[in-house]
Amino acid sequence: MKALLIVYHTQSGSSQALAEAAASGAAAEEGVTVELKRAMEADANDLRACDGVLFVTPENFGYLSGGMKDFFDRTYYPCDPGSLARPYMLIVSCGNDGSGAVRQLERIVKGYPLKAAAEPLIVRGEPSAEHLEAASDLGLSFAAGLGMGIF
Repeated sequence: MKALLIVYHTQSGSSQALAEAAASGAAAEEGVTVELKRAMEADANDLRACDGVLFVTPENFGYLSGGMKDFFDRTYYPCDPGSLARPYMLIVSCGNDGSGAVRQLERIVKGYPLKAAAEPLIVRGEPSAEHLEAASDLGLSFAAGLGMGIF
Protein backbone atom coordinates (compact mmCIF):
# COMPACT_ATOMS: atom_id res chain seq x y z
CA MET A 1 0.00 0.00 0.00
CA LYS A 2 1.33 3.45 -0.96
CA ALA A 3 0.82 6.59 1.12
CA LEU A 4 0.04 10.08 -0.20
CA LEU A 5 0.49 12.99 2.20
CA ILE A 6 -1.34 16.23 1.46
CA VAL A 7 0.06 19.19 3.38
CA TYR A 8 -1.81 22.48 3.21
CA HIS A 9 -1.89 25.92 4.75
CA THR A 10 -4.89 28.20 4.63
CA GLN A 11 -6.26 31.34 6.19
CA SER A 12 -9.17 32.20 3.93
CA GLY A 13 -10.26 28.61 3.33
CA SER A 14 -9.41 28.57 -0.39
CA SER A 15 -6.37 26.33 -0.04
CA GLN A 16 -8.24 24.04 2.32
CA ALA A 17 -11.04 23.60 -0.24
CA LEU A 18 -8.45 22.73 -2.90
CA ALA A 19 -6.64 20.33 -0.55
CA GLU A 20 -9.90 18.60 0.36
CA ALA A 21 -10.82 18.27 -3.32
CA ALA A 22 -7.40 16.76 -4.06
CA ALA A 23 -7.79 14.35 -1.12
CA SER A 24 -11.22 13.33 -2.34
CA GLY A 25 -9.88 12.58 -5.81
CA ALA A 26 -6.89 10.69 -4.42
CA ALA A 27 -9.09 8.61 -2.12
CA ALA A 28 -10.80 7.12 -5.18
CA GLU A 29 -7.61 5.22 -6.03
CA GLU A 30 -7.40 1.76 -4.49
CA GLY A 31 -4.15 0.73 -2.87
CA VAL A 32 -3.22 4.26 -1.75
CA THR A 33 -3.88 5.79 1.66
CA VAL A 34 -4.38 9.54 1.82
CA GLU A 35 -3.49 11.69 4.79
CA LEU A 36 -4.58 15.33 4.80
CA LYS A 37 -2.74 17.56 7.29
CA ARG A 38 -2.43 21.25 8.00
CA ALA A 39 1.13 22.45 7.51
CA MET A 40 1.36 23.53 11.15
CA GLU A 41 0.38 20.01 12.29
CA ALA A 42 2.44 17.95 9.83
CA ASP A 43 5.97 16.99 10.77
CA ALA A 44 9.07 15.14 9.61
CA ASN A 45 7.59 11.77 10.61
CA ASP A 46 4.67 12.37 8.25
CA LEU A 47 7.02 13.28 5.43
CA ARG A 48 9.28 10.27 5.99
CA ALA A 49 6.26 7.92 6.14
CA CYS A 50 4.74 8.95 2.79
CA ASP A 51 5.55 7.80 -0.72
CA GLY A 52 4.57 11.14 -2.26
CA VAL A 53 3.48 14.57 -1.04
CA LEU A 54 1.08 17.15 -2.43
CA PHE A 55 1.56 20.70 -1.16
CA VAL A 56 -1.35 23.15 -1.24
CA THR A 57 -0.46 26.71 -0.31
CA PRO A 58 -1.62 30.25 -0.79
CA GLU A 59 0.79 32.74 -2.26
CA ASN A 60 1.22 35.60 0.22
CA PHE A 61 3.05 38.75 -0.89
CA GLY A 62 4.56 36.81 -3.79
CA TYR A 63 5.92 33.95 -1.64
CA LEU A 64 4.88 30.73 0.04
CA SER A 65 2.64 31.23 3.03
CA GLY A 66 4.36 31.47 6.39
CA GLY A 67 2.68 28.27 7.55
CA MET A 68 4.03 26.29 4.61
CA LYS A 69 7.49 27.79 5.03
CA ASP A 70 7.35 26.82 8.71
CA PHE A 71 6.65 23.22 7.69
CA PHE A 72 9.81 23.19 5.58
CA ASP A 73 11.83 24.87 8.35
CA ARG A 74 10.73 22.21 10.86
CA THR A 75 11.22 19.17 8.62
CA TYR A 76 14.38 19.81 6.65
CA TYR A 77 17.08 18.79 9.12
CA PRO A 78 15.10 16.02 10.85
CA CYS A 79 14.55 14.44 7.41
CA ASP A 80 18.29 13.97 6.86
CA PRO A 81 18.79 16.40 3.97
CA GLY A 82 19.62 14.76 0.70
CA SER A 83 18.08 11.39 1.49
CA LEU A 84 14.34 11.95 1.19
CA ALA A 85 13.71 11.28 -2.50
CA ARG A 86 9.95 11.57 -2.97
CA PRO A 87 7.73 12.84 -5.77
CA TYR A 88 5.67 15.94 -5.07
CA MET A 89 2.96 17.99 -6.68
CA LEU A 90 1.90 21.54 -5.90
CA ILE A 91 -1.30 23.57 -5.88
CA VAL A 92 -1.01 27.33 -5.35
CA SER A 93 -3.99 29.53 -4.52
CA CYS A 94 -3.25 33.14 -5.37
CA GLY A 95 -4.60 36.53 -6.21
CA ASN A 96 -1.79 37.31 -8.63
CA ASP A 97 0.20 34.84 -10.74
CA GLY A 98 1.52 32.31 -8.20
CA SER A 99 4.99 32.27 -9.73
CA GLY A 100 6.80 33.50 -6.62
CA ALA A 101 5.42 30.69 -4.46
CA VAL A 102 6.25 28.14 -7.16
CA ARG A 103 9.85 29.37 -7.46
CA GLN A 104 10.36 29.44 -3.72
CA LEU A 105 8.99 25.92 -3.21
CA GLU A 106 11.02 24.53 -6.12
CA ARG A 107 14.17 25.97 -4.58
CA ILE A 108 13.42 24.59 -1.11
CA VAL A 109 12.55 21.04 -2.18
CA LYS A 110 15.81 20.56 -4.08
CA GLY A 111 17.52 20.04 -0.73
CA TYR A 112 15.35 17.13 0.43
CA PRO A 113 15.38 16.19 -2.56
CA LEU A 114 11.78 16.07 -3.70
CA LYS A 115 11.09 15.73 -7.41
CA ALA A 116 8.17 17.34 -9.25
CA ALA A 117 5.77 14.76 -10.67
CA ALA A 118 3.67 17.34 -12.57
CA GLU A 119 3.45 21.02 -13.37
CA PRO A 120 1.95 23.08 -10.51
CA LEU A 121 -1.77 23.82 -10.54
CA ILE A 122 -2.15 27.57 -10.04
CA VAL A 123 -5.60 28.79 -9.01
CA ARG A 124 -6.17 32.52 -9.34
CA GLY A 125 -8.94 33.98 -7.23
CA GLU A 126 -11.59 32.07 -5.34
CA PRO A 127 -11.65 28.40 -6.32
CA SER A 128 -14.47 27.70 -8.77
CA ALA A 129 -16.10 24.34 -9.45
CA GLU A 130 -13.63 23.91 -12.32
CA HIS A 131 -10.67 24.61 -10.02
CA LEU A 132 -11.93 22.10 -7.46
CA GLU A 133 -12.38 19.52 -10.20
CA ALA A 134 -8.82 20.17 -11.42
CA ALA A 135 -7.53 19.70 -7.85
CA SER A 136 -9.50 16.46 -7.55
CA ASP A 137 -8.09 15.24 -10.86
CA LEU A 138 -4.57 16.12 -9.75
CA GLY A 139 -5.04 14.19 -6.50
CA LEU A 140 -6.40 11.19 -8.40
CA SER A 141 -3.58 11.20 -10.96
CA PHE A 142 -0.95 11.48 -8.22
CA ALA A 143 -2.49 8.59 -6.27
CA ALA A 144 -2.81 6.48 -9.43
CA GLY A 145 0.82 7.16 -10.35
CA LEU A 146 1.96 6.19 -6.87
CA GLY A 147 -0.17 3.06 -6.96
CA MET A 148 1.25 2.00 -10.32
CA GLY A 149 4.82 2.79 -9.33
CA ILE A 150 5.20 5.50 -11.98
CA PHE A 151 6.51 8.03 -9.46
